[in-house]
Amino acid sequence: MPSLISDPRSVRVRTVDGLGALGIPAPPERLPTPFSDNRLPKLRYRVDMEARAAILNVVQARVFNMPEDLAMRWLLDAHVLDHLTPDEWGFIACGRGERARYADQLESLYAVSWLIGLVDHLDPALACAEDLPEMLPDLRRPESFSEWRDRHLTPTRDAAVVAEMLDFYYCLDWVCDQARRSGSPLPRGIDDSLVWHRRWALEWAVHAEGHRPLRWDEVRL
Repeated sequence: MPSLISDPRSVRVRTVDGLGALGIPAPPERLPTPFSDNRLPKLRYRVDMEARAAILNVVQARVFNMPEDLAMRWLLDAHVLDHLTPDEWGFIACGRGERARYADQLESLYAVSWLIGLVDHLDPALACAEDLPEMLPDLRRPESFSEWRDRHLTPTRDAAVVAEMLDFYYCLDWVCDQARRSGSPLPRGIDDSLVWHRRWALEWAVHAEGHRPLRWDEVRL
């Protein structure tokens, strides 16, 4: 059984505190939490999150013109082709799709890296760390998927910590959406694309008890 959140309001209280530190007012009390039944969501298996990080790393390499055949060969050798979405397959193998759309997924990659303990924060006021590529598979060698996994034996984030981070980004994305709808300026120092892409990764990483985890392209924000 997934762990009960002893007081579901405590998660939102910490979210409100985090928003307040950024100078952002609290969302309305009617805004629900992103997880159901006041229970902690379950995390995906770590190997699934590692596979997602590896795929997004290859996506970024293709943004910067890694040859298609080398990219697909690395994914084939890593045995992660079944984790690819059809759109990712088209972009990596054939160059189909807008390059900027995939470049923006760098922040999703950063959030997945946080989930598996490669980076130590998800501060929304700070963009992806410049040293992130050093923590991911070195595609120039090339470093294999299994070699990379052995190189980083970091602990996966606790489900309670992920739940709190998800609620924080859920509320922050709501604030950004309300600003866009009303034509108001976004909160100072906040990039709405960064927020949206990190929330995408956090929503993907969890699932409710008894429900199938969503594929990457099934997440709806």
